[in-house]
Amino acid sequence: MTSAIALMVLGFFLGMRHATDPDHVIAVTTIVARQKSASGAATIGAAWGLGHTLTILVVGGGIIVFGWVIPPRIGLSMEFSVGVMLIVLGIMNLTGVMRRMDASRLIRAAEHQHTHPHSHGDYVHTDAHAHDPEARPHNPERTPLSWLDRHLSGLAAYQLVRPLVVGVVHGLAGSAAVALLVLTTIGNPAWALWYLLVFGLGTILGMMLMTAVIVVPFTRTSHSFVRLGGRLRIASGVISLAFGLFVAYRIGLVDGLFTGNPRWTPK
Repeated sequence: MTSAIALMVLGFFLGMRHATDPDHVIAVTTIVARQKSASGAATIGAAWGLGHTLTILVVGGGIIVFGWVIPPRIGLSMEFSVGVMLIVLGIMNLTGVMRRMDASRLIRAAEHQHTHPHSHGDYVHTDAHAHDPEARPHNPERTPLSWLDRHLSGLAAYQLVRPLVVGVVHGLAGSAAVALLVLTTIGNPAWALWYLLVFGLGTILGMMLMTAVIVVPFTRTSHSFVRLGGRLRIASGVISLAFGLFVAYRIGLVDGLFTGNPRWTPK
């Protein structure tokens, strides 16, 4: 019984360490860069950890209980999806920063600026604009938020969808390795499943703590911290894009996902 408890404790702390893997940190940083509070960032981290844990329990449980065997090409595809996701997150982060920079530039360039609320159909908001000549930082025919953002951004569940999906993708890429390691170490399937659950709980807590720390520079309101936050957003987007391209290249060509000789070792 003592050894089983020690094993669960080890699994919990290994799960916390697992949250610090570079691809995990990069992906979550691109998401929490827009958060304004540590509690909001921790919630994002919890959503990521939940998605990661659910995938590990489903896929890992299938390997442990039902003896699923994952073919190399499927395993490589799961890892390749992480690279694609990092590329998408990096592009989204960079384009969001560029849009904010363009809006700020247009506002500064306009003369005789003032603000007042105006509407586009049933969407009312306030922005800065000028009348000499008439200029606004956006096209009046297009609102600054997408249809989904305007209609669903107030829902807490909508805000957690992206980190949840990112966590699921990361869980797909790592679940086989975790399950096979547990299976070779713990002979009892029931204890192995408990280990996966405790490992997942540790990952959730670890990511919550990490996101709360990461978001600190983005929450400061002084001029120097605002500039630093903008630079960090750009840096996180560039790093995510570069690392995603590297992962996609390694999985797709070096490990043979897109060739006739795929080579995959869960890790």
